[in-house]
Amino acid sequence: MPWTSNGNGGGSWKPSNPGPWGQGPSSSPPDLEEMLSRFQQKIKQWLPGGGFSSRGLLALVLIGLLVWLLTGFYTVGPNEVGLKEVFGRYTDKTYPGLNYNWPSPVGSVLKLPVTNQNATNIGFILRANGQPPIDLPEESLMLTGDENIADVKFVVIWQIDPVRPENYAFNVANPQETVKAVAESAMREVVGRTQIQKILTAERKVIEPAVQELMQKVLNEYKAGVLVLQVQLQSVDPPEQVIAAFRDVTAAQQDQDRLRNEAEAYANKVVPEARGKAAAIIQEAEGYRLQTVAEAQGQAARFTQIYDQYKNAPEVTRERMYLETMERVLGGADKVIVDESAGNGNGVVPYLPLPQLTPRASDGSRK
Repeated sequence: MPWTSNGNGGGSWKPSNPGPWGQGPSSSPPDLEEMLSRFQQKIKQWLPGGGFSSRGLLALVLIGLLVWLLTGFYTVGPNEVGLKEVFGRYTDKTYPGLNYNWPSPVGSVLKLPVTNQNATNIGFILRANGQPPIDLPEESLMLTGDENIADVKFVVIWQIDPVRPENYAFNVANPQETVKAVAESAMREVVGRTQIQKILTAERKVIEPAVQELMQKVLNEYKAGVLVLQVQLQSVDPPEQVIAAFRDVTAAQQDQDRLRNEAEAYANKVVPEARGKAAAIIQEAEGYRLQTVAEAQGQAARFTQIYDQYKNAPEVTRERMYLETMERVLGGADKVIVDESAGNGNGVVPYLPLPQLTPRASDGSRK
């Protein structure tokens, strides 16, 4: 495409056959000197007085300063806290919304996601695509209180302390590694004072809050600005080399607990029955005692009454008592009457057994 001069000798060119947008491709690079001269002319026209006077320079400085100050506005997200720094020194923290700080390089702002929950895995590394995790035995193998070895894998869920985020940002060089090291140390301390059977069975729910409390205490001493939300045990097993033996021990422990429960159930059944029988025997004995005492008291009262009558007529009473006693003793016995006063020496008195004849007579009349 041919180019023609504009005839003013300024060195600018325009295409002789412009394209649809009024210009065409340039066949040579633009003239830099011409561009600089045009820029200077525009600045002179814009500045007061048409030149680089002191007022113009001051206006440029003020405009640049204003633009620089305007760059100090920043926004903090709803899940963040902003930490303001001036000349590298922490001054204040800001909360969600529009805030301001000295622009760079005087000031800077560090934004921390204080509401996000972080998970730190100890003893294993998760892999993507559903692949099995990678075991880290140097982290998971721990010595128990009875000098056994347990393979403990767990997860620590934590977040930045929203009240003291500056501690998280400035007091600890690598907070995530610090949390992991503190978690491993706390778990080793808790496991180190617990027997392995308790770790494998009943003490698992006790270990989690104990480790969480110990971790929080250590991190607070470090002023790490970290809140430990939860400790979750993923697995607690013996080492792989002895896991079969430990399973046998666990099964035996379960059988022992089952038998103990059955024995306690049997005892809870038998003991109340025995106590009931004992109570029944005691009640029967108490009834017999009351009956015997009442009979004895009645006989004593009867004897007292007889004695009172005896004092009134001793001879008659003795005679009556003698006759009643003989009646009771001899009433049902065969008797032979001997009269010692008989002169012939025989002394045997003929005795007609009327009680025996009476039933025979009654039998004959029936016939």
